[in-house]
Amino acid sequence: MGVLRIGHASLKVMDMAAALKHYEKVLGMKQVMEDNKGNVYLKCWDEWDKYSLVLTPAEEAGLNHVAYKVEHDADLDALQARIEAYGIATRVLPEGTMPATGRMLQFQLPSGHEMRLYAMKERVGTDVGSTNPDPWPDDITGAGAHWLDHCLLMCEMNPETGVNKVAENTEFMSRALDFHLAEQVMVGPGNTIQAATWMFRTSTPHDIAFVAGPRMGLHHIAFYLDSWDDVLKAADVMGKNRTRIDVAPTRHGITRGTTIYFFDPSGNRNETFAGLGYLAQPDRPVTTWTEDHLGSGIFYHTGELVSSFTEVYT
Repeated sequence: MGVLRIGHASLKVMDMAAALKHYEKVLGMKQVMEDNKGNVYLKCWDEWDKYSLVLTPAEEAGLNHVAYKVEHDADLDALQARIEAYGIATRVLPEGTMPATGRMLQFQLPSGHEMRLYAMKERVGTDVGSTNPDPWPDDITGAGAHWLDHCLLMCEMNPETGVNKVAENTEFMSRALDFHLAEQVMVGPGNTIQAATWMFRTSTPHDIAFVAGPRMGLHHIAFYLDSWDDVLKAADVMGKNRTRIDVAPTRHGITRGTTIYFFDPSGNRNETFAGLGYLAQPDRPVTTWTEDHLGSGIFYHTGELVSSFTEVYT
């Protein structure tokens, strides 16, 4: 019962043609459909549901919503009761509100981000199929991202007023949706303020993460790659396509993943993320990073923060 994994992210883009070129040629996604409102739907080659990314025309970049898939349709009713008992209003969107998708439970996280839960999305299969499959398809392009892996949301925190939406989101996700805490950053006097968290429902270090900032927003959506070699190849692809890179290939201390951060043409940050890092299990002790070691937690090799990494987001 409950949340299985991330299902899709809906992003606002200012130039659809440029966005499509980016997500198809750099990430290696494929367009699967376009609706009558101009929204475009894409999937990665190793995903079996119809789409994992929705691009919507807009005048500014940013996140419309992030959606997670639950195991059974009845879970939506059970989770609706839990979310509303927690004190958060919900709305049920009927089947067909989004193409090829069943009814959805819509609500806002304490931070203000819109989240949706759903149980059904049309299954179209991976590009290599499910019977005697090859390890990868012949027509793979760009970085060849396997799947949409996670998202990181920026949450308002103001120590002067006591506002800490990172902590509020973390408590909500744990109590209402049964997410587990893998890692956290603690700052302030005696390292008592929870400034960032990484949470999971699958067996990877994070299916969603929250980091403190002056305002709410989207930090990044991440796509999974197999290995460090694939990360380096992705960097080559970005170089060939003159993609704006934020952070060159490196390793995180937090999650142990290898990574590149870069931007789509509208300014939405992407990540290609490789490596399991570790096996996340509900009984695994929470890893804590303190403020004096935050640089190594984010960028393990240099131990130094990159200003754009925390200051620039949509």
